[in-house]
Amino acid sequence: MKFISWNVNGLRACMGKGFMDFFNEIDADIFCLQETKLSEGQIELDTPGYHQYWNYAEKKGYSGTAVFTKKEPISVTYGIGIEEHDHEGRVITAEFDDFYFVDVYVPNSQRELTRLDYRMVWEDAFLSYVKKLDEKKPVIYCGDLNVAHKEIDLKNPKSNHMNAGFTDEERACFTKVTESGFIDSFRYFYPDEKDKYSWWSYMFKAREKNAGWRIDYFVVSEKIKDRMVDAKIHADILGSDHCPVELDIK
Repeated sequence: MKFISWNVNGLRACMGKGFMDFFNEIDADIFCLQETKLSEGQIELDTPGYHQYWNYAEKKGYSGTAVFTKKEPISVTYGIGIEEHDHEGRVITAEFDDFYFVDVYVPNSQRELTRLDYRMVWEDAFLSYVKKLDEKKPVIYCGDLNVAHKEIDLKNPKSNHMNAGFTDEERACFTKVTESGFIDSFRYFYPDEKDKYSWWSYMFKAREKNAGWRIDYFVVSEKIKDRMVDAKIHADILGSDHCPVELDIK
């Protein structure tokens, strides 16, 4: 099975930059989006052979997630069941026969770290959520996690230390994930590979210079690590300031 995750930074804008070409060509079993920036009814997407599921933020033009899956899930839920976290369209969970699949767009801590305190509350709640799922069935979750876990995961770790996405607090939260029975699939296959990023600032020709961050992930329950075949980063695919990432399992 092939899974794709992509923060499109506005789906309508991405549609004009080749989104459907990549969608059709990659032929994923499950294709997930983050930061759709849509309200219901703002787009009609023709995806023959796929079931579509959307979670919209209450605030217009903000956040939002979507899942397109060839196989119809047993059930689909939106959010994590906690009122304070479920207004921004950040989570979709699809239950299948032998695993849960979760698409997530983790809150950004923002400039001056104005949202770091909220992010810490979110992190605890989300980890608790996926751990409870994992007690029932193995979990695969993916998305823009808004954290570069280790120094290898961004071009300029020293100058970005304590900036949003590379604070000690956010990195410690992801370490906690990996200590809770989950695996960073890309680093499982490529523990020492450098210069592999999934997001680049639009400023300073960052993408041209490959001055990026790896903040988009597939995280897999250790229970099914033996089913993983490969993890990929499609850095050549344009259309957003993020590129798509992939997980293949058997």
